[in-house]
Amino acid sequence: MSRELSLEKYRNIGIMAHIDAGKTTTTERILYYTGVSHKIGEVHYGTATMDWMEDEQERGITITSAATTCSWKEHRINIIDTPGHVDFTAEVERSLRVLDGAIAIFDAVSGVEAQSETVWRQADKYRVPRIAYVNKMDRAGADFERVMAMMVERLGAKPVAIQLPVGIEEQFTGVIDLVEDQMVIWDGDDKDAKFEVTPISDEYREAAAEAREHMMETLAELDESLLEDYLENGELTKDQIYAGLRKITLELKGCPVLCGSSFKNKGVQSLLDAVAHYLPSPADIGTVTGHNLDYSESVVRKVADDEPFSALVFKIASNQYGDLAYIRVYSGTLKSNEKVYNVAKERSERIGHFFQMHANKQTEVKEVRAGDIVAVTGFKNVVTGDTICDPAAPLLLERMDFPNPVIHVAIEPKTKADQDKLKQTLDRLALEDPTFRVRIDEESGQTIISGMGELHLEILVKRMIRDFNVQANVGKPQVAYRETVSQQAVVGETYERQQGGKRVFARVKLEVGPRERGAGFAFENQVAPATLPKVFADAVEEGVRQAMRSGVLAGFEMLDVRVKLQGGSYDEVDSTDVAFKIAASIAFKRGAREARSVILEPVMKVEVATPEEYMGAVVGDLNTRNGRILNMESRGELQVVRAHVSLAKMFGYSTALRSVSQGRATFSMEFAQYAEAPKAIQEKYAPQQGVFGDGIRSMG
Repeated sequence: MSRELSLEKYRNIGIMAHIDAGKTTTTERILYYTGVSHKIGEVHYGTATMDWMEDEQERGITITSAATTCSWKEHRINIIDTPGHVDFTAEVERSLRVLDGAIAIFDAVSGVEAQSETVWRQADKYRVPRIAYVNKMDRAGADFERVMAMMVERLGAKPVAIQLPVGIEEQFTGVIDLVEDQMVIWDGDDKDAKFEVTPISDEYREAAAEAREHMMETLAELDESLLEDYLENGELTKDQIYAGLRKITLELKGCPVLCGSSFKNKGVQSLLDAVAHYLPSPADIGTVTGHNLDYSESVVRKVADDEPFSALVFKIASNQYGDLAYIRVYSGTLKSNEKVYNVAKERSERIGHFFQMHANKQTEVKEVRAGDIVAVTGFKNVVTGDTICDPAAPLLLERMDFPNPVIHVAIEPKTKADQDKLKQTLDRLALEDPTFRVRIDEESGQTIISGMGELHLEILVKRMIRDFNVQANVGKPQVAYRETVSQQAVVGETYERQQGGKRVFARVKLEVGPRERGAGFAFENQVAPATLPKVFADAVEEGVRQAMRSGVLAGFEMLDVRVKLQGGSYDEVDSTDVAFKIAASIAFKRGAREARSVILEPVMKVEVATPEEYMGAVVGDLNTRNGRILNMESRGELQVVRAHVSLAKMFGYSTALRSVSQGRATFSMEFAQYAEAPKAIQEKYAPQQGVFGDGIRSMG
């Protein structure tokens, strides 16, 4: 069976931005203008197609990424609308991992905001080409040029304006298309308003000519193949501009920038044209690189139908009826009810049904091909990040990295009948959301759930009640502290026991020391295999990792530690890998104490936007929370304050901010780093350690 469309006509894109920049509003217009929807849903009325969850409709925000498919001018566009709230950053992470391109949306008034930076960095991490869309040009304070400047300053981007706004604020009526050298004017704000393509008027002719010249200069500067023609002729042809813009976008050298007002139904058709012109198809990606099963070498596979099948599971969606696994197909074809190999689990699974998704609605398809994004039923043992592939040609695709939770609460069932249901429901939610963790506290026996913020846990608890009909009591949010070491220590441990009449022996020598904050764990084996076989050295590393899961002060997980295996000895008869695990665990815990373990607390990057008259009160309130002000800047009529504040001091901040600003200031918050907790926290959780310095923290 042949394709209806060639692979070159596919576009797998995400829409990403800071909260309230207009992602879902833009997606709703895309669905309308591509004929998928016959009416436009609005976020503020709770009728947006892509915000299908009750909590999304009630709160007017996107919580879970939603997928849909539409067609535009002979192109098939698979779209994932991602959340903008930092608590749901994992949804952006896993979406960008499998997408070929993205639209970054910026508020024309607020410009580059805190979460704009986060999603831009995530796109950089996965090398996702993107175009930018400056939305809300009809709003008071809109400034296209300032947003472009902020992209350079705060994102390190190379924006290339391919449009200019015609009028701003209430007078915004259309755009100047610098590539086609023409004007596009809408005759009203209605969704069915017609637009007229006209020559550029005298009022804008000079500004447009200057901007077009700058666009061509930038293209010649970024693409050497155009430089000679530009220097010789003084300009580029329309075809050269289109080709040059596409090339610098795919090579991540530049970012075409458009503008519009999605809510007023202006500019969305031009945005769709830009998606088709400049963002990559799966064919442009060309190949996908994975590893063989023991990670000893890379495996490169073409993105094509005639290659062996391979796909990445990037999302699990759970509801009362079962699980849907979302997959991105990178190569090959597959039909319903065929078998695939789950590489991570080393087992075969039979596919059930494939569904093309439209938010929470689904349409069954019988076959999938390279480039497709679909949902699958029938899997028994898949999790986010698993590779499924042809059993005859296995490979492992790169998994996603997810941040650790920073907040936790205790939860218990309300009735005996809820007890078993609670565990099953929490396990299903944890399967769906990689940043949601569940554990049993060893001392209290309580069930502890952890997440990325208060809103994150609140939403999950509501889902548990609404979707799974489980009633539970939930405690107050608590900070997820961590531990680390602040000095170096060298320790040795000899483990020698009689077990079942048999001697068990292992001896290790470890150096335990700190790493830079955020660097993670590092293990270094300095012992030659002739002295200590690799199987025992690997057991030492595993023993250390197990010991780090519950630190030596208060049982918190340990971070940013370097361990060097400096020595060890074994007995050919009496030594086992289990003995080395135990010896390493004991040695590490003693070494961590001698290396002055300390408690770490999560520090948040806080951004507050406030009218100038409340600036003093906002800064004063942040100071009472021991926040460290990083910088301040003007953003239109607002003042923006950025600070680092410990998470423990931010509970209830939204209420306090409303109070000091009469409800006119807004804030966003995201995890910045772990830093040494103040003296009071150290003594609360580890009083046996005595005095911990002066409690000064490094939040740089």
